[in-house]
Amino acid sequence: MVTEMTKYTFILLEEETGGFMQKLQELGVVDITRSRKPVDADSAAMLDAAGEKKKAMSLLDKADYHDDPDCQAIRESADAMAVDGNNVSSDESRTLSATVIGTASRITELQERLADVKRAAKARMPWGEFDSSAIAGLEQKGLKVRFYCVPKKSYDKAWEDLQALQVINDDGRNVWFVTVSGISGEYSFPVKESPAPSGSYGEAMAEAGSIRQKLIREKARMLRMKGSKDILQKEYEELLSGLDLYLAEASGEQAVGNRLSIFEGFAPSSLDGTLGKEFDGMGIFWIAEKAVEEDNPPIKLKNNRFASMFEVLTGMYGMPAYREYDPTPVLGPFFLLFFALCLGDAGYGLVLVALGFFLKKKMPSMAPLVMTLGTGTFFIGIFMHTFFGFDMLTMDFIPDWMKKCMLNGDVAGFPAAMVLAIGIGIFNTCVALVMKALCYTHRFGLKENLGTWGWTLLIVGGVILAGVAMLGVMKSEVVKWIFIVLAVISGLGIYIFNKPGRNPFVNIGAGLWDTYNMATGLLGDTLSFIRLYALGLAGGMLGSTFNMLGGMLMESCPVPVLNWVLFAVIFLIGHALNIALSCLGAFVHPLRLTFVEFFKNSGYEGSGKPYNPLTFKKEEA
Repeated sequence: MVTEMTKYTFILLEEETGGFMQKLQELGVVDITRSRKPVDADSAAMLDAAGEKKKAMSLLDKADYHDDPDCQAIRESADAMAVDGNNVSSDESRTLSATVIGTASRITELQERLADVKRAAKARMPWGEFDSSAIAGLEQKGLKVRFYCVPKKSYDKAWEDLQALQVINDDGRNVWFVTVSGISGEYSFPVKESPAPSGSYGEAMAEAGSIRQKLIREKARMLRMKGSKDILQKEYEELLSGLDLYLAEASGEQAVGNRLSIFEGFAPSSLDGTLGKEFDGMGIFWIAEKAVEEDNPPIKLKNNRFASMFEVLTGMYGMPAYREYDPTPVLGPFFLLFFALCLGDAGYGLVLVALGFFLKKKMPSMAPLVMTLGTGTFFIGIFMHTFFGFDMLTMDFIPDWMKKCMLNGDVAGFPAAMVLAIGIGIFNTCVALVMKALCYTHRFGLKENLGTWGWTLLIVGGVILAGVAMLGVMKSEVVKWIFIVLAVISGLGIYIFNKPGRNPFVNIGAGLWDTYNMATGLLGDTLSFIRLYALGLAGGMLGSTFNMLGGMLMESCPVPVLNWVLFAVIFLIGHALNIALSCLGAFVHPLRLTFVEFFKNSGYEGSGKPYNPLTFKKEEA
């Protein structure tokens, strides 16, 4: 549900602004309307400085050289450095972020240079060691050294009679050789000359060694500074806190010759008593009034433990408007059901539950949601009788009473799972229409929503009557007359009273247009839910295929132990890939069904802004 908000207006002298904002920041519950972008050079500089601190912390996080070939040398160099990075002075800390960024830039530059030199060394290796100055001396004496490389099968011994020739290297595939001749005079050779190496292999390796030592020193410096990350984190939080405070102060409306500042803020109404005492103690003039939708107050959601796990999905689409309903309590169960049907495998559900336990330490906010989705998938997987691609209905050790609880067979000539998916889609649409009618009535009044109620009664009532008729609870004649009465009442709302006070003919035209949109839209929305069946079927078939491949390898291998090893490899790799693909589809497609089909039919806007109180930042890098 959407937390009720109180609107506060604060009027204070200009010189009181700074102290007042600091006190609000300490309270940490008042959302002051503030600019989201730098409003002047000062705030822009604060934002740039915060960005520099965060970039430096990110670079320090990546400075992990456990797998570096020179790991030991880097550690020894770091220990040998005189300055202890864990005890950086306050003066040095001001330039710490710039030093980190500069060091990281030099590391990248040295790594690129080292790669270039290694490529050059590889190209020079076949030519071996030679003195570049000696070759230059020969040219001064009128002798030219030319370099050649040809495939071994193309090398001709007769070339040695044409010129003074020396084979430098022969690796069995290629032959590297040089010729020496006078610079002046005619020179011809039946092979295209190769570019002369700019230096010897030893010179390249010496240069690579020098660069490598520089790289070790820079990495050691980075490793040493990694111990100062807490200093950067503290400075980063202080900058964000100061920026938030600065922007809040800059948002105030100036009055009376810039002597008074007027601020507007919002806080949960449950804190009215506590905040009233705090504001009275500050000695300022303030006004409190109940927030209304026109004030566009920030949105804070309040749900139970189960629904709160799915608030992140609501936030992905957009927070509800202030007088709009919170879709999370309804979105949660439906998304869980959609996800479980798309994944549709009890074994995969157990994997997700185990993953949730693993994420408790690293991602505590996401772990409960992953475990909940895994639990739902486990039970739906049993209902769909699939366990790691195996059909549980064919397993002899499964009790008969459990098999009777599993979905199997056809309904009216269609697979029961597909019919179930369509049924869920119809039910989801009916719930969305009821929510739309109730919410619109609450926001705009019953008189303005007679057309909405007409469609809700017609569709939801028609679905209920169809179910009653199929179950044979009422006689068909009674059901027919109830539907006729329902259709007449709905028709009046849809075609005559959809917009009270408007020309009746215009209302009829608008009703006909709505009829076309509803007929085409609802059909497409309902058919969209077939994806719940299709994705579950595709994942199950792919899992079964991996099981079959593993079984074929096991049967074809005569070695008793090796056959099980081959089966295990195919089973683990295949199902790991299938889980990854299936989980992606099981997240994206239910999200689409929620954001498109459900939100469209429920009339959800999601135009609210999230509650963001002025407080001290505790953001992790």
